[in-house]
Amino acid sequence: MSEDLPAGSASPFTTLRNAFFSGALLLAPLVVTIWAFTKIIDVIGGTFRPLYENYLPESLQRIPFFWDLVATLAVLLLVTLLGYLSHYFFGKFFLGILERSLQRIPGVGTVYNSVKQIVGTFGSERKNLFSKVVLVQFPRPGCWTIGFLTNKAQGEAQSRAGAEMWTVFVPTTPNPTSGFLLILPRGEVVELEMGVGEGMRMILSGGAVVPPWPVRDQGTTDQKTKGPPSR
Repeated sequence: MSEDLPAGSASPFTTLRNAFFSGALLLAPLVVTIWAFTKIIDVIGGTFRPLYENYLPESLQRIPFFWDLVATLAVLLLVTLLGYLSHYFFGKFFLGILERSLQRIPGVGTVYNSVKQIVGTFGSERKNLFSKVVLVQFPRPGCWTIGFLTNKAQGEAQSRAGAEMWTVFVPTTPNPTSGFLLILPRGEVVELEMGVGEGMRMILSGGAVVPPWPVRDQGTTDQKTKGPPSR
């Protein structure tokens, strides 16, 4: 007869299973990173491969991944060069001609302008679009969610509400590229101390990553605990 395991001890199978999952969790970020970079190289390099593949010696065609990598790096360098030239007169001049030409093509101009507005909104030139992390009650009173304060300007929508209204973007989890645009009274928006990057990491992780709090700045020895305003 087999002896019972002591209380609190795990069976060999359970130990091996837990060890396997621990190792898988450690390797998961590395595997996902390698997979993502491989896909990027395959998409970019594979797209341009037909343009030069026939000019390569047959012996060199046996390493397609290497040439995809070279093509990807070349594309990235060209994009960087384009961005560098765009800051100078001749670059702006030729880019302006190209842009006007695209806008005159039926259908293409509409798509181009729409994409340009989206990129301009979330691009590097508007990196401070999300000025502050806030806490709002959404989608119902008593249910709090993380959002980003995007504007305090009082336009037509805010003025017609009859009070000082703030514009807040509430992203979805774990995909923050979509979300909800909320125009809320100033008194219903709770400003938080966490940075925008910390708030975004919290949203991406579905709340699994919680920034440390209270935040202690240099020269500050104590801070008062803050919470949502009482109703």
